[in-house]
Amino acid sequence: MTTKDHILQILTIFTLLVAIFSVTGCVDSETTPDGEVDDHDIAATQTTGPDEEAILKIFHAGSLSIPMAELEEKFETLHPNVDVQREPAGSRACIKKITELDKQSDILASADYTLIPTMMMPEYTDWYLAFAKNQIVIAYTDDSKYSSEVNSDNWYEILRRPDVTFGFSNPNDDPCGYRSVMVTQLSEAHYGDDNIFDDLMGDNTAIEMTFENGTYTAVMPASEYIEPNTKKIMMRSMEVELSSALETGEIDYFYIYRSVAVQHGFKFVELPAQIDLSSVDYTDEYSTVRLKTANGNIVVGTPIVYGITIPNNAMQPELAIEFIKLLLSVDGQNVFINNGQPPIVPAVTNDLENVPAELGALL
Repeated sequence: MTTKDHILQILTIFTLLVAIFSVTGCVDSETTPDGEVDDHDIAATQTTGPDEEAILKIFHAGSLSIPMAELEEKFETLHPNVDVQREPAGSRACIKKITELDKQSDILASADYTLIPTMMMPEYTDWYLAFAKNQIVIAYTDDSKYSSEVNSDNWYEILRRPDVTFGFSNPNDDPCGYRSVMVTQLSEAHYGDDNIFDDLMGDNTAIEMTFENGTYTAVMPASEYIEPNTKKIMMRSMEVELSSALETGEIDYFYIYRSVAVQHGFKFVELPAQIDLSSVDYTDEYSTVRLKTANGNIVVGTPIVYGITIPNNAMQPELAIEFIKLLLSVDGQNVFINNGQPPIVPAVTNDLENVPAELGALL
């Protein structure tokens, strides 16, 4: 499939997402009263008969670590003879384990659903579910420099200050990283300041921003040549690796998903919806920013939507279905709500015919 075909497929799916979001809405802790469920809600039930001894392997985005750990505990209670083994990493790195390193995984959960069609289809899977959303925030603590001053109007000015350090994950490995770059570029138009990207990232890394036909494209060098100015920026492969650096005061701020900030008890600046990649209302604006990874893949700015699939090389596809059923259940939805990450209810698929029937019945 050509790059153009991939983009057309993504735009088609996002049109579906917009339509479904507008009709059904999304579950979150503010809009869904406790105890109220709709016709699509399901309860997690234990399977009949004892399970055979088995290992269920899950590769998932680092930002899913806490909710996936909670789901693991629930699943192992329901299936006491199953050992759930999780491997968190940047979403691109997770997928490359399957597509380039030939590693086996029963479930793949990405922080960017578009990586599944662009990196895995059709050889490694032919379907996915979009099951949760998120947004980019700027996290900090009381010990961060100028923490008493920072807000949604001046955060980029605070990060500009010479004595302030901040972090973001490697855009070659992790969706949070390329989304951090996108948010920074989108900020220029929103705040009317043409130097935000250069002052924060362009002048402190080897990331190059180009502009053509109304679209900004950040061009990534190979990871070993990004050359972050370590006096200003900390970069790690996975965004959750920066959490400890913030906690210990190695950095003052970092770009992160709202859910991770909530889970770690960080304070955070909630950015305007026009730039935080949270809202389908601003899909057109987000798409004006793209990023070209070191291996040549083009990532288009889109609302943050998580995707999950069962790879074709899964050793335990039936158990994988049971795990995803738990994730989609009322119990699973509440896990995500309690961790600051609104689920999409019902989940959305790219191809109902290819989704396992037991999951398709829940959509």
